[in-house]
Amino acid sequence: MYNVEKGYEAAKEFYAQYGIDVDKAIEIADKTPISMHCWQGDDVAGTEVKEDKSLTGGIQATGNYPGKATNGEELRADIEEAMKFIPGELKVNVHANYQEADRFVDRNEIQPEHFAKWADWAVEKGLGLDFNPTYFAHPKSTEKGTLSCADEDIRKFWVEHGIKCRQIGEYFYKKTGKPCVINHWTPDGDKEVPVDTLGPRQRLKKSYDEIFEATKDVEGVVDGIESKVFGIGAESYTVGSHEFCMGYVMNANKDHIIMTLDAGHYHPTETVSGKLSSIYTFDNSVLLHVTRPVRWDSDHVVGFDDETRAIFEELVRMDKLKDTYVATDFFDASINRVAAWVIGLRNTRKAMLAALLQPVDQMKKMEADGDVSARLAYKEEFKAAPFAMVWDYYCAKKNAGIGLEWLKDVKQYESDVLLKR
Repeated sequence: MYNVEKGYEAAKEFYAQYGIDVDKAIEIADKTPISMHCWQGDDVAGTEVKEDKSLTGGIQATGNYPGKATNGEELRADIEEAMKFIPGELKVNVHANYQEADRFVDRNEIQPEHFAKWADWAVEKGLGLDFNPTYFAHPKSTEKGTLSCADEDIRKFWVEHGIKCRQIGEYFYKKTGKPCVINHWTPDGDKEVPVDTLGPRQRLKKSYDEIFEATKDVEGVVDGIESKVFGIGAESYTVGSHEFCMGYVMNANKDHIIMTLDAGHYHPTETVSGKLSSIYTFDNSVLLHVTRPVRWDSDHVVGFDDETRAIFEELVRMDKLKDTYVATDFFDASINRVAAWVIGLRNTRKAMLAALLQPVDQMKKMEADGDVSARLAYKEEFKAAPFAMVWDYYCAKKNAGIGLEWLKDVKQYESDVLLKR
């Protein structure tokens, strides 16, 4: 291994000539929370007691790599293993189907007690918890829809589920002392374009209204409204489209209701990085789901790719990183699931740090002065800046493994733990 300290000093000297404070950049990146999704560890199967664990509603994990978690204890152990190699402040993001009761408890009857193991574990580890209603993988999640369903009994069932989830979010907040960010996403849609496209959206709005009205006294909860371009079985019409969700958030005019922007939920020619400034023109916060789409919303492991980097560059340039709730969302069942977490979360933090190591103020001044030639030169030059040396130093400082040092430990954990399940 090369001399990390020496490399860091050389990189620091390079960045200093452009007025960039490397230590400050590391500090900001380190303290910005990333919410680590629990469902990578078991392919979104969940831990609730039920007979049918099939995924439904436009969501699918592909692959059958051995060693997935089969209960909450195994899942939390796998999360802890991954966290050893993910530097910076973390939260853990839990779906409602990860309740832990010793009997069947339907989604509209869940209580904080069914998530007590998650809460106690989070307190012990000093972690915050985020939450998600699970509007899929359930007998009442069918082609008829959930929150937009014309069957009033089904719609009411899912409204009750949403209400319970916000109450559990408050429980997490009071247990951990950290705000709980809840993401609301429904798989509702149609394989063909329906004749009535308005009715389902009116019912979805009504359902959200009822959920938030019934829980208006809940404290410490932030609610993201997530859109999607399409899903499996809902290829032609999505009730919760981007336009619907953006309209709902802006019309709600409540600080706790914000837009969720998922990097995989748009047409391939659209980018989340291109949408951020429009949302921030009208709202104060955004919930960001970092993922990597491949052809469709396949939720691949986050890469250190152009769009991931562009998202964080945009947030830093707008000075909105501090106002953005960053969460990961992918589920790859074709590779070691702990490795998937480590790779995806490290790349998310890496993109954040890389964005903080750019001369934003200088480039803004060039732009304001009309010197667009210099602006382009600077943007391109910093693509090859010695960022990797700063990243290695940061990882060494956090004892999170330099380069690929973490891989041998994860493979050993696979041999000792995962493959024995």
